[in-house]
Amino acid sequence: MAPLVSASFASRRRVFKLSRRMNLVFGAVVVGLLVAVALLSLVWTPLPPANMQIIHKLQPPLAFGLLGTDQFGRDVLSMLMAGCWNSLSVAITAVAIGGTLGSIAGISAAAIRGLFETLLMRICDVIFALPPILSAMVLGAFLGPGRFTAITAIAVFMIPVFARVTLATSLQAWSRDYVMAARAIGNTRLTISLHHVLPNIISQIIVHGAIQLGLAILTEAGLSFLGLGLAPPAPSWGRMLADAQTYLALAPWLAILPGLAIALAVFGFNMLGDGLRDLLDPRETRR
Repeated sequence: MAPLVSASFASRRRVFKLSRRMNLVFGAVVVGLLVAVALLSLVWTPLPPANMQIIHKLQPPLAFGLLGTDQFGRDVLSMLMAGCWNSLSVAITAVAIGGTLGSIAGISAAAIRGLFETLLMRICDVIFALPPILSAMVLGAFLGPGRFTAITAIAVFMIPVFARVTLATSLQAWSRDYVMAARAIGNTRLTISLHHVLPNIISQIIVHGAIQLGLAILTEAGLSFLGLGLAPPAPSWGRMLADAQTYLALAPWLAILPGLAIALAVFGFNMLGDGLRDLLDPRETRR
């Protein structure tokens, strides 16, 4: 009986390891393809994304171009490729800014504690009370719609997200023996934060950043759908969805294709984040 139980356990363990690797591989492949398409769109698209050919408007896929045309005769494939670059560039920039500022704030709060930590958490609560869509509407009233407005709105929302995660993980690191030993020999809080705390939490920040990229892409699409994202004629997946509402019965592919692109991007980044978490988190490995 014991060998059978051991074999069954080993089989389940192999399946579990394979599933973890599949998450990482699938997410990496999807994200890699998206990045490749985004970079390719900078140097080549089948047609100029903003090129209008009214005579060829609302052509179905394969009738004119691989994925057809929209209500202005623009090539849908070219718009999707250019929109991939716009969505990824906005999301990556916003997450990088918000993640950096939020991580600095969280690590600093864990080192200083006291009033600074309390004040940071209250500021985070206030920002969480204002969704990024509402923040973008307020910014848009002052700055107008555009790339800067979308990046700012998403980055502002990302700061408290990373601050909370970084604070929680930093507080755990500060309770470790190696940090106590560093304090005992007279290292400053800044030195401990940079040399002992940050290296031990950087993997969790990376994992969280990968997951938040999916949310950032979804948020950017929502902002563009409301007219608060990139200004025309810059292609955007969200605005393609908004423009397709009038033609759902006549040309459903105008809504289906950008919707699938958004779903694939969000799913890919979520799978990549889950795979990185399983790979980099030692607790998951032990479990």
